[in-house]
Amino acid sequence: MTVLQIDHLSKNYGAIKALNNVSFAVPKGTVFGILGPNGSGKTTLLGIVMDILKATEGTFSWDGQTASNEVRKKIGTLLETPNFYHYMSAEDNLKIAASIKGRGMEDIDHVLRLVNLDQRKNSKFSTFSLGMKQRLAIASTLLGDPDVLVFDEPTNGLDPAGIAEIRELIKELNKKGKTIIMASHILDEVEKVCTHVAIIQKGVLKTVGSVKEVMNTDGTSVNAGTTLIEIAANDNEALQNLIGSLHYISDLTMDENGLSFTCPDTIQSTDINQYCFEKGIVLSRLNVKRKSLETRFLEITGTKSEK
Repeated sequence: MTVLQIDHLSKNYGAIKALNNVSFAVPKGTVFGILGPNGSGKTTLLGIVMDILKATEGTFSWDGQTASNEVRKKIGTLLETPNFYHYMSAEDNLKIAASIKGRGMEDIDHVLRLVNLDQRKNSKFSTFSLGMKQRLAIASTLLGDPDVLVFDEPTNGLDPAGIAEIRELIKELNKKGKTIIMASHILDEVEKVCTHVAIIQKGVLKTVGSVKEVMNTDGTSVNAGTTLIEIAANDNEALQNLIGSLHYISDLTMDENGLSFTCPDTIQSTDINQYCFEKGIVLSRLNVKRKSLETRFLEITGTKSEK
């Protein structure tokens, strides 16, 4: 079942195309990452589907319905830094948020437990860490028990501990049945938490699908990921000839440290080790690295890492 259907969305600011003919669907029950560098059009896209911005062209629908107040009640949204009162407690801030939303007053204790802030509900917002502040913001989106949550850069500005907190919270909310749509430029976090991803560059959709589909580069199966394997032996030239004969091997290279190649992640390292041993070559090195989403992102967009 599709939660969000986007068809040929474009957004122009004069001669600048912030979005250019973007189409994709968000399946129900997924953690769907909209991935791209700053300025790629992620926030513009979320602004349009939340009916904050108007598209130049194209349409979108939520559960097959066009945007309306009734539809938006089923969506919890965190698109910018929430305006909480620093001198008020977490509970009182949520009471104000529920009053503004017109729903969710009875949910306050429950959502505070969900984000693990029930023990701090009487503490002033000013005493919270950045991670706690972001968790309270997410608690606000949960008021009224929406089916879908939309987050724009939910870990932006957080330290590693705060990022880990939000990551685990998103996973838990997804386990409870929430569909989560999140825009991010932090590739490592998207890979750890998302089930599906759309990659956008300069307003253009580059690829979309499950993380496994997006990671696949060898054409063997849409459900196959890719693994990077590094090996070495006393005679690396003989090893190169042996490994190069395998039909599922690609990107085979050799340097002073040994060989590296990619293969479907259905191939186990033990299979490689046993094959070499049976052919009379004992491996002195065997290192397995699953190709990261960051590597795949750079392949798709043709950009260089900023690291």
